[in-house]
Amino acid sequence: MSPRSRAPRGPLKALPAPAVDNWLARGYLAVVAVALGFFLYAVYLSPDPGFAGIWPLMATAPLSFVLFAPAFPDFLPSWLSPLVFSAGVALCGLVNATLLGLLVRRLRAPGARSTG
Repeated sequence: MSPRSRAPRGPLKALPAPAVDNWLARGYLAVVAVALGFFLYAVYLSPDPGFAGIWPLMATAPLSFVLFAPAFPDFLPSWLSPLVFSAGVALCGLVNATLLGLLVRRLRAPGARSTG
């Protein structure tokens, strides 16, 4: 099967590509995954989760602050279940990794460096 016979990539498939095409963005996604895993472990398996939600929020800042700003007075209100919180953190992490990947692409571009 030749590469030309494949279906063309749509804009939705190409959108998250910068999130996984360089090591910096992949490392960031790994940090977010570890923080989210720690949160889920603390909520579902630990007898006292404490402030486990802080780590995913800090790993995905500043976008997570904007997304979860209404929840900060009570931190985790009843409508914000751990799975909804996890989905929001995963989405924030993916957006942040995409932005980080785009930044790395721009810095690696041949005309990005100026000589002074």
